[in-house]
Amino acid sequence: MALSAFPKFFLLSFSISLFICSALARDFSIVGYSPDDLTSMDKLIDLFESWMSKHDKIYESIEEKLHRFELFKDNLKHIDETNKKVSSYWLGLNEFADLSHQEFKNMYLGLKSELPKRRESSQDFSYRDAGDFPKSVDWRKKGAVTQVKNQGACGSCWAFSTVAAVEGINQIVTGNLTSLSEQELIDCDTSFNNGCNGGLMDYAFSFIVSNGGLHKEDDYPYHMEEGTCAKEKEIQEVVTISGYEDVPANDEESLLNSLVHQPLSVAIEASDRNFQFYSGGVFSGPCGTDLDHGVAAVGYGSTNDSDYIIVKNSWGAKWGENGYIRMKRNTGKSEGLCGINKMASYPTKKE
Repeated sequence: MALSAFPKFFLLSFSISLFICSALARDFSIVGYSPDDLTSMDKLIDLFESWMSKHDKIYESIEEKLHRFELFKDNLKHIDETNKKVSSYWLGLNEFADLSHQEFKNMYLGLKSELPKRRESSQDFSYRDAGDFPKSVDWRKKGAVTQVKNQGACGSCWAFSTVAAVEGINQIVTGNLTSLSEQELIDCDTSFNNGCNGGLMDYAFSFIVSNGGLHKEDDYPYHMEEGTCAKEKEIQEVVTISGYEDVPANDEESLLNSLVHQPLSVAIEASDRNFQFYSGGVFSGPCGTDLDHGVAAVGYGSTNDSDYIIVKNSWGAKWGENGYIRMKRNTGKSEGLCGINKMASYPTKKE
């Protein structure tokens, strides 16, 4: 190489290095830490204090704070090791970073999949012969999805999954996007479902039909805990459905056909540690198919040759992609990633 070429070569190399560093900096800002934070105990303590401030964490004693710091360090190690191995999605230091994985599962999951699904009101499947479906669907863009909600430390995911699907079909049929009450289901739907201790979406759909509808969120707000059913609210306006139908189990084409027409209630296994700290990208596992969490499918699409389903969660907008997760589809397994094709259903509503 000629001497005159060295300055140009050096500048090019320096520019490439700057680009790589700036790209890494963006990634680190997304995941909530940088490699430098892992180099000493002092920096880990500073990171923990900064994380506490960001998420408004206050502990009752120094012993509790030290315990949470140890869990934080362990979770950070898992997050960092996973981010080095996985390329399709990434994990981050979210508000759950001071919880053990068992604590997280006890607090934030709540599907009771062992309950038998009743089918007397859902013999038919309306979208069986729906034909070709578009390459992508996003009900958020169609105005049929309310803001991301937060179930808190209450195993009421089944109620949020149910409500998201009802809000969707109500908007599609009436043109009105109305946020509805999960609290009413938790307080009043007690024949089979069990409030903060779990439930099943089909039972909740059946309850809404027999109850004559569901109240608005503003009229029956969420309290992150079980309460007493407020019978006096019957005089207020409610949103009704006609019934519900089940999507054939382990049939991704039927699930997508249904999703073309409306948001769906779906069940997944969300007990993997990576799900706890998911921060973005197309999630590809690992996860099994022992269903333990109710969510809502609100669309599907593809990016970089990776197909996914858009899932609305109920852990607040700080989790995942502003409260959502893109879950890989076309996995070659009939039950789908995390069992998402196993137990999908949707409410029906007459014009």
